[in-house]
Amino acid sequence: MAEGTPPIAAEHLAALRALVAPRHVALVGASGNPEGTAGRPLRYLLEHGYQGVIYPVNPRYSTLGGLRCYPSIEALPETPDVGLVLLGPDRAAAAVGQLARRGTAAAIVLAGGYGEIGPEGEARQRELLQAAGPMRLLGPNSMGVVNTALGAALSPSGALEARPLPRGGIALISQSGGILGSLLSRGGARGIGFSTLVATGNEADLEVADFLELLLEDANTRVIALYLEGLRNPARFARLARRARAIAKPLVAYKVGRSAAGMRSAASHTGAMAGSNRAYDTYFRQLGVVRVDAFGELLDVSSALAAGRPMQGNRLGVLTSTGGAGVLLADAAGARGIEAPPPDAALTEDLRGLLTDEGAVAGRNPVDITLAGLKPEVFASATASLLGSPSYDAVVVVVGASGLASPDLAAKPLIEAGRTAAKPLLGYVSPHAPDILARLNRGNIPTFDSPEGCAAALAALSQVARWAAAEPGNSAAPASTGFTGAGEPSQRSAEGQTHVAAGAPAQLSLSALPGGMLNEVQAAAVFSAFGIPGARSISAVDAAQVTSAAVTLGGEVVLKVLSRHIPHKSDAGGVLVGLTPEQAGTEAAALRARFERDLPGALEGFLVQERLVGTEIILGSTRDAQLGPLLLIGTGGVAAELLGDTVLLLPEVSPADVRAALESLRGYPLLNGFRSRPLADVDALVEAVCCFARCVLALGERLLEAEINPLLVLPAGQGVRAVDALLVLSDEPGLGTVWP
Repeated sequence: MAEGTPPIAAEHLAALRALVAPRHVALVGASGNPEGTAGRPLRYLLEHGYQGVIYPVNPRYSTLGGLRCYPSIEALPETPDVGLVLLGPDRAAAAVGQLARRGTAAAIVLAGGYGEIGPEGEARQRELLQAAGPMRLLGPNSMGVVNTALGAALSPSGALEARPLPRGGIALISQSGGILGSLLSRGGARGIGFSTLVATGNEADLEVADFLELLLEDANTRVIALYLEGLRNPARFARLARRARAIAKPLVAYKVGRSAAGMRSAASHTGAMAGSNRAYDTYFRQLGVVRVDAFGELLDVSSALAAGRPMQGNRLGVLTSTGGAGVLLADAAGARGIEAPPPDAALTEDLRGLLTDEGAVAGRNPVDITLAGLKPEVFASATASLLGSPSYDAVVVVVGASGLASPDLAAKPLIEAGRTAAKPLLGYVSPHAPDILARLNRGNIPTFDSPEGCAAALAALSQVARWAAAEPGNSAAPASTGFTGAGEPSQRSAEGQTHVAAGAPAQLSLSALPGGMLNEVQAAAVFSAFGIPGARSISAVDAAQVTSAAVTLGGEVVLKVLSRHIPHKSDAGGVLVGLTPEQAGTEAAALRARFERDLPGALEGFLVQERLVGTEIILGSTRDAQLGPLLLIGTGGVAAELLGDTVLLLPEVSPADVRAALESLRGYPLLNGFRSRPLADVDALVEAVCCFARCVLALGERLLEAEINPLLVLPAGQGVRAVDALLVLSDEPGLGTVWP
């Protein structure tokens, strides 16, 4: 994946700032019905205290909402920063053109009936974009923008009926207008506040990455939540996500479309195993974006990260007055990899002095103070003890049903403790108590009404801390893939990192490679040029040459059919293992007869290969329709697809990325001396993956699929060998002679 589009131009960034923080707003097509879609924005701006200038525009009225109403955009006394177009699709383009001629920085088009409805709407959308000219356009089919700090409610969303607007450190960028309203209302009900909310709609012009770039510099925003259906520019998003990670402004994404539907039929095992949802998992994980599994977790996780208390490990202390809810929470956290160890001796002794009521046990986690010990001072002291203990990296206080009768019992001590807490301090409200939930969230204590939501937040806090710890020593830049020259290993630096220069080896002309699927000899030559050695092999055209090649190689050999029309030779019965020279010649004759009968014209010859023994790894690349090329590493061989023991990576990897990916495989012990097996040459495997990544980057848009399966990893010090190779390239005219 390339580094992507350069930073947004200064004048465009200024237009975006004007869009989310306008001084003058024109409401084009404003209505006199304050309850209608075209009338609500004026009412919301007034009721939420917008301090800028509002210009209603509608020739039917002289005043609206106590403000002078203008008959046209041309009649406005000054140029507005933003024009909110409240007209239908039949009149919106004309209004957009008039705003552009006035020099307006940006326009918002709420109406639908554009690209989302098909060819007719797409033509209408192109007309709208043409009318905008250099003016920036949000939408169409957008629910607008809300800036809570300014009361700039440029939207008709019914969620703006809330009073006051919930203000906080979470920004939302949503590709759905309805989701903007859903999260704003849900957040408000739970006491979770926002800085800016944007619904990008059809993204005819402005898209997610534009607002992401803007919000990364916003001092009021601590976390950016994303509701995504797809990405228009994954490379640009990747650049911005890396920047967000570097400046410690977390991104939290809920991406719809988790099924594997839509993945095209692929020639390689890699293509079949990648799947678009897995591709996004990889994309987000490698860029440091927290991907949540459930819609409700988008608020849960964002609110925990926005509190600004980093979690330095994964050990959780739970304080509760209701044992069942405490166990429920610890269990949910444990399912997410968060430990709940018992308190250490010093903390146990401290708690023993606090928990004097019968039934309270100081040496367990969750720490249950029991109903008999329900006193604000006990809650406060026990919370302080858990927060101060080195045994725990985060603390959750469970509010039980007793909180319904005495809301101050746990809420007040929690909020007080949160003012000085350096560790994450969270709440879980076990009964249905929305008032307590909202009160704690407003007090900067991230609080949840389900144990699963709380556990998701804890897991995200732990994950973000691990990413932050890895940031200084792990290059996030593209093309740090292990080698510097034309297929030759580089010298390792003092830090143990190696880097790669983009581009093809000097001895290989990428432009001369043919389109379509290459045969194994051609594919292996490409991989070899990038530094991945193959097994010793000799090509042959008939049985006699096969026998001679087998004698030359010595010992038992592997016989393969050679064809650019047969991607899976083993599945077609075209691979025979452990043959003597005499057997190889005989089998070659039989293979020729069978393939000429069943697949006439497909057979190009044979490949005779030395027989090697090692640990089989699959190494592949496929092209995701949205995200571009992806690497796949896994336990290989003929059962690779059946086992499904694989991990995906973006091709912009470091050796550390590759090593971590390998160690995540269930089959990694096979490389690491499992049951007295010899240690495999993992260092050589890491370098081979980096070489493969460099090949993927160099082939760029031409690469459709690439695979080495298996890549044999030999014992330590003996390297790796590519035993089978597949490469599929797109056709491009005018690339010179066909590669031999």
